[in-house]
Amino acid sequence: MHNSPHLASESAVFRPLGFSLCLTWAITSILLVLFPPNLLAKNEARESPSTYQQAQPGYTFQFPHDHGAHERFLTEWWYFTGHLFTADKRRFGYELTFFRRAVDDDRVHTHPSQWAIRQLYLAHFALTDEQRQDFRFAEKISRAGVGKAGAKEGLLHTWIDRWFVKATDNEHKTFHLHAQAKDFAVDLFTTALKPPVIHGRGGISQKGARSTHASHYYSLPRLQTRGTLHVQEQEYSVTGTSWMDQEFASSDLEDGLVGWDWFSIQLDSGHDIMTYWLRQEDGTFSSASSGTLIFPDGSSRHLTRKDLKLTILDHWNSPQSGAHYPSEWTLSLHSPPIQLHIKPLTANQELQTTKSTQVTYWEGAVDVSGTFEQTPASGMGYVELTGYAEPYKPGS
Repeated sequence: MHNSPHLASESAVFRPLGFSLCLTWAITSILLVLFPPNLLAKNEARESPSTYQQAQPGYTFQFPHDHGAHERFLTEWWYFTGHLFTADKRRFGYELTFFRRAVDDDRVHTHPSQWAIRQLYLAHFALTDEQRQDFRFAEKISRAGVGKAGAKEGLLHTWIDRWFVKATDNEHKTFHLHAQAKDFAVDLFTTALKPPVIHGRGGISQKGARSTHASHYYSLPRLQTRGTLHVQEQEYSVTGTSWMDQEFASSDLEDGLVGWDWFSIQLDSGHDIMTYWLRQEDGTFSSASSGTLIFPDGSSRHLTRKDLKLTILDHWNSPQSGAHYPSEWTLSLHSPPIQLHIKPLTANQELQTTKSTQVTYWEGAVDVSGTFEQTPASGMGYVELTGYAEPYKPGS
C-alpha cells in the first residue's frame, strides 16, 4: 500500500464516522491490485444506496452479544487503552485497537474465492514509556479469509494473525489482549469493574445535525489489568487500569468538520469521563460535541456541549508530520463543578500509520489533576487528536 497525497487528505479523521473514509481508500488501493482499473471505474460510476444499517434511535444494547461484531454496519472498532505499572512503579501507557471495515463492492460479493476481501481488518498497537520519554507503535492490516483475521458475532473475539482480543468468560467481564511487535509486546488480562456505559441518548451517539450522522457507542470505562510487558530485551510483570470502547456505524462525518479531539479520564475517586470535541473549519467546536460522566457505581449522565468547556493551554509541533497539536488542556464541567488539568506523559505520541489506515494522528497517555466539587482530584487518561496533520475534506 502507498500513501498518496489525495488519500491522506481524506483519511485524517479517525474514529468510525471519519475512520470509514480512511478504510474506504485503503480498500480501494487493494481493489486496484485485484481488479482491472476499467472495471473499477465502471463500478464506481454506478449509483446504488448502501445496504448497510444506519445507527437509529431506540437501539437496545444486549450484552454480552453486542461485544461481538456487527457486520450489518459498515465500520466498527474495538479499542483498549491503559496505564501499566511495574513492581517498582515504572509506568507505561498502551493502546491496542482493532478495526473492521466491510468492503461495499459488488465484485468481491460475487467473487467465489475464499480469499475475496469481504471484510478488511486493521490494528494499531502503541506503547508509551514515561521514564524514558519513549513512544513506539506497530500496525497490521489483513483480510478476513482463511482465518488470517476476523471478528466473531455474539462474543468479543477479534484478531489479525497473532494479535488478538478475546473474552475469557461467558459473561464477558474478562478479556485477554495480546500483541507483539519487533521490540515490544503485551500479554494482558483485563476485568471489568463497571458495567457497559452507553454514550449519547436513545442508544445513539450523535455526531452531527442530521440523524444519519450517528453511531452506536459504549465503553467499559474501568478495567482492572494484569499481565506481562516486553520492551526490547526486558520483561515486566505489570498491573494497572484500562479503558475499552466499541463503536459501530455506517456513515461519515458531516461537511464542515476537520477533526476530532477525544478524551477518556479515570479519576482516583472512581469517577470516569468520556468527551469528544468535533472541530469545525473555523477552529470552533461543533454543538454535536458531547460526553458522559460516569459515577463510581457505574451509573452515568449524558453531557451536552453546553455542559462542557475545553481550554487549550499549550501546543506541540511534530518533527515528523509538521502537525501543530494541542498538548495541554483544562476541561471544565458546570454541574457538578469539575475543573481538570490534563497533560501528556510525553509530547511525542504521534502515530503515522502508512502501512494500515494511512492516517497520522496523536494518541497518548495523560495525567489528570484538579478539583471535583471543590475537592482535590487526580487521575489518568488517554487523548486522541485527529485532523491536525491532514484535515478531513469531504469530496476532495
